[in-house]
Amino acid sequence: MGNTLGLAPMGALPRRSPRREEPLPNPGSFDELHRLCKDVFPAQMEGVKLVVNKVLSSHFQVAHTIHMSALGLPGYHLHAAYAGDWQLSPTEVFPTVVGDMDSSGSLNAQVLLLLAERLRAKAVFQTQQAKFLTWQFDGEYRGDDYTATLTLGNPDLIGESVIMVAHFLQSLTHRLVLGGELVYHRRPGEEGAILTLAGKYSAVHWVATLNVGSGGAHASYYHKANEQVQVGVEFEANTRLQDTTFSFGYHLTLPQANMVFRGLVDSNWCVGAVLEKKMPPLPVTLALGAFLNHWRNRFHCGFSITVG
Repeated sequence: MGNTLGLAPMGALPRRSPRREEPLPNPGSFDELHRLCKDVFPAQMEGVKLVVNKVLSSHFQVAHTIHMSALGLPGYHLHAAYAGDWQLSPTEVFPTVVGDMDSSGSLNAQVLLLLAERLRAKAVFQTQQAKFLTWQFDGEYRGDDYTATLTLGNPDLIGESVIMVAHFLQSLTHRLVLGGELVYHRRPGEEGAILTLAGKYSAVHWVATLNVGSGGAHASYYHKANEQVQVGVEFEANTRLQDTTFSFGYHLTLPQANMVFRGLVDSNWCVGAVLEKKMPPLPVTLALGAFLNHWRNRFHCGFSITVG
């Protein structure tokens, strides 16, 4: 008998193509786990500061900073930065050389290099006048869904002292990242290591991050309410100092007024706020900040002008 029902044979039915799973993203650097939350909080300001930025070319720019404060002598800083031609993202350009020198001759400098498509290197140097204080070398490998970093701080073969830090982050899902940090230090008569575990969960409008280890714990929560309002909560506990701190910060953007307002309140009875105001069409940004510690009865404020 024929197919009286008019049904197609089983072999002729269309087959659904298997659903392709999107590859897991790279988790980024270990140092950037709490970055979203920290960017919400205002930076400390004290005294009067004038910053003049000058772009000399598409690769080179300089900045002059003059800072006057009641807590110390007036200071001047010369900042110079060179950026190469290899741009991986809007915020990553290789090679990059950055240097900052103050009026006393102290220098802070760092060099960023892209050794291969996935391998990056960084060198950091810090001097106090003619004396070296810090020299640090980093190597970072970024895979498809993981990041591994090794850092050597102040290596001294003659004095047999070194600080070594190893980081590893792995994306388990598109929202969950797990990893850890191992800090090893050695000097004559002393040797030790500290292990810290880390995790980050990213949702559409919020990010929760936790670091916990033998040295303490660091937890943060970032929430973006809308395009104008962002809030952050941070908790830090140090087992060695027997100290805990809880902080709440908020970030308010007023695009029509070209203003940004940041504020904070913490468990040490500190309150602070910074107001930034751009002055278009002039390339000028004004900032006014004030911070008050009720427990220690300390108050300081600051004002800055940025040109360029």
